[in-house]
Amino acid sequence: MKLNYKRTFFIGLAFLSISAFWQLYDNIIPLILQNTFEIGETLTGAIMAVDNVLALFLLPLFGSLSDRVNTKLGKRTPFILAGTVIAVLSMTLIPIADQTKNFTLFFISLGVVLLAMSSYRSPAVALMPDLTPKELRSKANSIINLMGAVGAIITLAMISILIPKTAHPNYTKIFSSVSALMIISITILLITIREKKLSMEISNDNIAPEKEHIKNTNKDMSMPKDVKRSLYFILASIFLWFVAYNAVTTAFSRYAVKVWNLQGGSFANALMVATGAAILAYIPIGIISTNIGRKKTIMAGIIIMSISYFFGFLFKEYSPMINVVFAFTGIGWAAINVNSYPMVVEMSKSSDVGKYTGLYYTFSMAAQVLTPILSGALLENISYRTLFPYSLIFSLLSLCTMSMVRHGDSKPPKKSSALDHFAVDN
Repeated sequence: MKLNYKRTFFIGLAFLSISAFWQLYDNIIPLILQNTFEIGETLTGAIMAVDNVLALFLLPLFGSLSDRVNTKLGKRTPFILAGTVIAVLSMTLIPIADQTKNFTLFFISLGVVLLAMSSYRSPAVALMPDLTPKELRSKANSIINLMGAVGAIITLAMISILIPKTAHPNYTKIFSSVSALMIISITILLITIREKKLSMEISNDNIAPEKEHIKNTNKDMSMPKDVKRSLYFILASIFLWFVAYNAVTTAFSRYAVKVWNLQGGSFANALMVATGAAILAYIPIGIISTNIGRKKTIMAGIIIMSISYFFGFLFKEYSPMINVVFAFTGIGWAAINVNSYPMVVEMSKSSDVGKYTGLYYTFSMAAQVLTPILSGALLENISYRTLFPYSLIFSLLSLCTMSMVRHGDSKPPKKSSALDHFAVDN
C-alpha cells in the first residue's frame, strides 16, 4: 500500500492556512497592542496567552464535536469551512481598528478570530488520519508538518516585504495577504478533497484496528513507578522548554524594535532563517536519533538552544550574524520537537495513546499560557534585555529534568524513506 501524496498535499493546505495565521498573530498583534494602544508588556503577554487558554478547552471540544456530526460535506470539512470564513471576515477588521485606534473593535474582532481558529484546528488536524490508512499516517503526518512550515515561511516573507519601515506602519496589506492565502488554501482543499466520499472508500482500513484498540483497553495494567517517574520528568521538560522557546517567539518582534531598532517587518528575516533551518534539519536529526537515541538527541537540542539564547543576549544591536544564531535555534528546536512526543507515547500502551497525547498538549499549552505573562512582566518592569536570559534559565532547567528521564528512549526502527524523518506531532 502506497501513500497518496497528492491527496495528502491537498489535506495539508488546511494546516498551511492555520500556520500562516499564527505567524501573523504572534508577530503583529503584540506590536499593535503596544504601539497603537500603548498597553504594557505584562498585559500584552496576558492577551497573547488568551489563544492558548482557549486552546486548552476548545481544541478537544471541537475535535469531539466533529467526531459526532455527519453532513454532506463530511465530519471535518464543515468546521474547516465555517472557521476559515469567520476568521477571515473578522481579520479584516483588525487593521481598521489599528488605524482608527478603536480598542473595542480590535478586542472584539480579535476575540472572534481566536474563537474561529480554535473551532477548526482539531478538525483540520483530524482530517489526515480520517482519510489515511493507519499504517501510512506517519508518512502523511510528515507532509502535513512540512505544509505547516511552508505556511509559516510564506507569512514571514510577506511580513518582511509588505510592512513599511515606519514607526506606525499600516498592517492592512499583510492582513489582507494572509487572509487571501487562507481563502485560496481552503478553496483548493474543498475542490480537491471530497471528505465523505474518500472516508467511505477507506473505512474498511480504519474500522478494524479501532475495534481491536477498544477491546484491549481493559487489559492494560497500570504504569510501573519507574516509568511513571520518567513520564513526570519528560512532561516537566516539555513545560520548561516551551516556556523558554515561546517567550522568544512571542516577544521577538517587540524585542527587535525596542532593542535593535529594526523597522517594519525586517525582524521576520531571523524567524524565517530559524524555520528554514528546522526544516532542513529534520532528516539528519531523524538519522541521528535513530543511531544514538531520542534522549541524547533531545539533550543535544536543548544545549544548542541554550547556547543560542546566550549568544542572542550578547547582541546589543542588530547584526546579520543574528541569523546564524537563529539558524542554530531552529536546529535545536527541531531536535527537541522530532523526538519529545514519540518519547511520551513510547511510555504509553496501545490503549491510551490518546490520553498521553493529551498530556503532551496540556503541558505544552500550559507553558504557552504562563510564559507570555511572566516574561512580559520582566520586559516591562526590568528590561527588554531580560528576554534571552529568561529563556536560557528555563532551557537549562529543562536540561536538568530531561537528564532524569530513563524511559521512552528505545531507538526507532530505520525509516523506509527519508521523508519519514519529518513525521512529528502537529
